[in-house]
Amino acid sequence: MSISRDHIGGSIFLVLSVTYGYYAQRIPMLPGDEFEPFHAQTLPIALSYLGGILGIAMLATAKGSVGKSFDVVGLDFLLVAKLLANIVLFALALEWIGFTLATILFLMIGYWLLGEREIKTLILASVPFAIGIWVVLVKLLDIYLAPGRLLSGFGS
Repeated sequence: MSISRDHIGGSIFLVLSVTYGYYAQRIPMLPGDEFEPFHAQTLPIALSYLGGILGIAMLATAKGSVGKSFDVVGLDFLLVAKLLANIVLFALALEWIGFTLATILFLMIGYWLLGEREIKTLILASVPFAIGIWVVLVKLLDIYLAPGRLLSGFGS
């Protein structure tokens, strides 16, 4: 069997899912939550199982290239590094400028890195999505999202 891109992708996905599942089981719960049907660990554990199943499916259905070695030519590792840096910047920006603005900037930078250059498209693809997610989290699920250190200073 030769290794293809699908084998590597499936392996990485499987390892990430198993690691996520391990840490999901370590999420602290309130006393008595272990008897509830839905608690803080439920969704992360379900996602890790789903990711593990998909990783195994990717490995099982991957086609090996017979007589051909794996070639990394054409893979854009610089783009991957830029997208990972964008994720880190998003995590840092959350504390300072809040969820909505950080999400809008994260999406706009991500789309720009992936090749979209039209400002109107960047805004229309980022702002409604970020505001929609904010509405679901804050208004429907009643989750508190801090406005960010910089913006909270203006309100006090």
